[in-house]
Amino acid sequence: MNGITYILDANVLIEPWLKYYAPSFCTGYFQSLEKLGDMRVIGIPEMVKREIAKTEDTLFKWLDQSSIPILQGTIHVQSALKSIYAADPRNIKLTDTSRNRSMADPWVIAHALAEQATVVTKEEKILIPDSKKVKIPNVCEIMGITCIQDYEFIREVNIRLMARLVS
Repeated sequence: MNGITYILDANVLIEPWLKYYAPSFCTGYFQSLEKLGDMRVIGIPEMVKREIAKTEDTLFKWLDQSSIPILQGTIHVQSALKSIYAADPRNIKLTDTSRNRSMADPWVIAHALAEQATVVTKEEKILIPDSKKVKIPNVCEIMGITCIQDYEFIREVNIRLMARLVS
C-alpha cells in the first residue's frame, strides 16, 4: 500500500492537456497535480503512463519528469485485477482491444481497489441495462470503489486556477 488517495485515469491528463487546461495558457492545473504527486495524494498506474506514451508526446515528457508516483502492478494489484474479472465476466470488456484503447482501465480500478483509493476519470457511467460497453464507473460501482469525475476531484483537493491578465 502506497497511501495514495486518488488513482488517475489517462483521460484526466490527456483531455485537459490538449484542451481546457493546456499548459500553454493554464499552468495551474498541472502544477497542482505535481504538488499532489509530491504529497503522494495522487498516483498513476504504469499502464496509464504507457497509454499516454502512445498518444501524446509532450504530455508523456511532462509526466516522465513530474513527481507523480507511477504505480507498479504489485501482487496486491494483480490480485485485485483477478477479483474485478471474477466479479462479472463482462468486465473483460473494459479494454478495447480492437482499437488498442483503454488498455489501462482495468489497472486503474485494480490499483484503486488495492490502495482503497478513489478513481478519477472523465468516463461516465452507462445507465443502459445489458449494454455491450463496460465503463470504469460501472465496474467501480460493482467493486465498491468510489469513482469521481475530474471536476469533483478538483473540488475535493481544492485546486485553484488563478487568472492573470497579461497586457
